[in-house]
Amino acid sequence: MSDQPAKRSGLFSALRRAVTGEARPAPPPPSGEPLPEAPPPTEPPQDLAPPPTQVPQVESVIPGRADAPPVPPASQPEPPPEALPEPPKKAGWFQRLRQGLFKTSAQLSQNIAGIFTKRKLDADTLQELEDTLIQADLGVDTALRITDALAKDRHDKEISPEEVRAVLAAEVERTLAPVARPLTTEEADRPHVILVVGVNGTGKTTTIGKLAYRLTLEGKTVMLAAGDTFRAAAIDQLKIWGERTGAEVVARKVGADAAGLAFDALTRARENDCDVLLIDTAGRLQNKQALMDELEKVIRVVRKIDPTAPHQVLLVLDATTGQNALNQVEVFKDKAGVTGLIMTKLDGTARGGILVAISARFGLPVHAIGVGEGVDDLSAFDAGEFARAIAVG
Repeated sequence: MSDQPAKRSGLFSALRRAVTGEARPAPPPPSGEPLPEAPPPTEPPQDLAPPPTQVPQVESVIPGRADAPPVPPASQPEPPPEALPEPPKKAGWFQRLRQGLFKTSAQLSQNIAGIFTKRKLDADTLQELEDTLIQADLGVDTALRITDALAKDRHDKEISPEEVRAVLAAEVERTLAPVARPLTTEEADRPHVILVVGVNGTGKTTTIGKLAYRLTLEGKTVMLAAGDTFRAAAIDQLKIWGERTGAEVVARKVGADAAGLAFDALTRARENDCDVLLIDTAGRLQNKQALMDELEKVIRVVRKIDPTAPHQVLLVLDATTGQNALNQVEVFKDKAGVTGLIMTKLDGTARGGILVAISARFGLPVHAIGVGEGVDDLSAFDAGEFARAIAVG
């Protein structure tokens, strides 16, 4: 037989070893000698890819489920504490007040500078100043007092815009000082019932939540009554404020009788020995007689339990409404017996001077002002700070 197939087989084997890197087999040992030990296995080449790793199965987790397994920590390491930026420090109250009244102050300063730059104080400049102050909603009475004070000692003399603003600040403070009174509650009136009124959009419900926050910090137990039964959003909003402040909220379904709810809330507040009861009301437009009549009904029903209640009636005003706020004060004062004012949204208008006009005309206590949406952006009213912020900036 020919040995051609064997040679072809050897050729194929050599070719396979060349491609795969297989070592050539050692020749068999001589007869009678033991076989040599097998060499240890060699490490795979470093350039070969390692075998794929097994991906662990991740169980689907639904947040909030009681039976949900704990979520493993993120694989990405957290930065060291020193790498985290420090939280921004909130500005002090006066700084926030200045920022809130910036539009009002800037407009006044610009107009005053335009009138008095290199001009003498004569009848024409006084008339221009009076018009400017009235346009800023400071009121006719306040404008006349300021121009009279300037004309008394400086007539026909040059005067700087800074001097005019100083006189403006002094007259504004003189008007506001008698009405700047912090909100207080009497221990003898327990629960102390505060009825909060105002038209839609003034921030009335939010103001109630901020008042509850302040009173809670003072150590008082507070209850809230969701008396704006016409709006589901107002009821839900007051419930959220109740959760934030730890105050119990008495609420009913939308469309429920507001007077009946106020009656139930006062009854419950007396049973729970609460310090303060804050009653929300619907945003009644002052020209809607039927709604104003319902507000009077709420007061009558509350007085069936406590003849002295409500102990305070707070009117929440929106500074952006300007002269219309004067009409609101007049009507609510007549229908609901308003005892004090809270003004909001001073940071969104150039008409912050309306508070001066209201104070000069009605003389109602101004308990607090708001210059933002934060829970601590409602602060006790200070006449001097307000005057400096609006006149000097």
